[in-house]
Amino acid sequence: MSTADILDTRDPRVVANPYDIYRELRASRDLVWSERLGLWLAPTHETANATLRTKSLGRIYEPQEPFDQWEIFNWLHSDSILDSEPPKHTRLRALVQKAFTPGRIAALEPNIIDICNGLLDKAQAKLQAQGSFDVLADFAEPLPVLVIADLLGVPREKANDLRRWSQDIVKMYEYGRTREQELAAQKSGFEFSSYIAELAALRKLEPKSDLITALVEVEEQGEKLNEHELIAMCVLLLNAGHEASVNGFGNGMVAMFRNSDQLDLMKSSARKNTVTALEEMMRFDSPLHMFERTATSETVIGKTTVQVGQKVVAMLGSANRDEEVFENPDTFDVTREHNPHIAFGAGIHFCIGAPLARLEMQNSLPMLFERFPNLQLAGEPVQRPTFVLRGWETIPAKN
Repeated sequence: MSTADILDTRDPRVVANPYDIYRELRASRDLVWSERLGLWLAPTHETANATLRTKSLGRIYEPQEPFDQWEIFNWLHSDSILDSEPPKHTRLRALVQKAFTPGRIAALEPNIIDICNGLLDKAQAKLQAQGSFDVLADFAEPLPVLVIADLLGVPREKANDLRRWSQDIVKMYEYGRTREQELAAQKSGFEFSSYIAELAALRKLEPKSDLITALVEVEEQGEKLNEHELIAMCVLLLNAGHEASVNGFGNGMVAMFRNSDQLDLMKSSARKNTVTALEEMMRFDSPLHMFERTATSETVIGKTTVQVGQKVVAMLGSANRDEEVFENPDTFDVTREHNPHIAFGAGIHFCIGAPLARLEMQNSLPMLFERFPNLQLAGEPVQRPTFVLRGWETIPAKN
């Protein structure tokens, strides 16, 4: 067995703890070939960062076959910022950033606080009635969905549909997915795109102050988003924003519960440590562990030459534990100052929703500890059986 093939993304033991294997993969300080996955692994901070930033490594979307069954799902990806490269990516990002401005994001803060208070009220009522609540289901998971629904201009009563569509679609990023999961992704892609298309058509006739209206109206040097690009952007905002926020928060909270000294520190001074804590939550157990790129020309990463057509995976979860970059990388430290993690990516594909995810966590994290100053686990958390998108299914808590 080659070094890389100790990484079996379908092995429950590896899903539970991939970090010992990551340490072995980093030992060569270079790319490592995985026969099992048929691609190069970039496990160090240097190689993963280079994989994300090197222009000859493109994010090339490979259509699902048969095409007629996957038509909508295919253009949802090929027409999105995530799965396109310059010059198309440059045009899309310029248009989207003109609508999804720092000012628009900052203006969401009062709304985020209001949503947090409402969710915490319900969690407190559940705690009083049942003796515990779920940090994920009752707080971390609905928060970004409700925020993005309000941002886009989607009625809040559609939040459950948004969440289900997102969860179905992102399962397609996993290795070894089932046929049942593929069919669910097809169905959700159709339902989600149809709903956004209807809403966009309505906003053309009746503009509002929401992001969908801004995306409909935005123009840059005579360029506008076509219908597929607009819908793909809305779907990406939900999927990426929802998954990164939920899993970053959930993974960080489990790490905190398992490190009592850090939990006590947050209980005593959550506001003081929030900024460094949220970055450490994203670093220590990153929500996204693998991001694929494909060589469009012969490319050298580290000491390895990657041939045209070969894939390289930036291993974000491993890079963020690199012992040559982070002091005591396997220690969870909410006061960590030097923290150049790449959990949100790097280069032209740096997560466009990162400022929103940070704003949500900057508010939700201290508010959780202020409402529940004696927060502790009420049972063993249950982990999701997924590797690429790493997270938890339930995190029972009490006060």
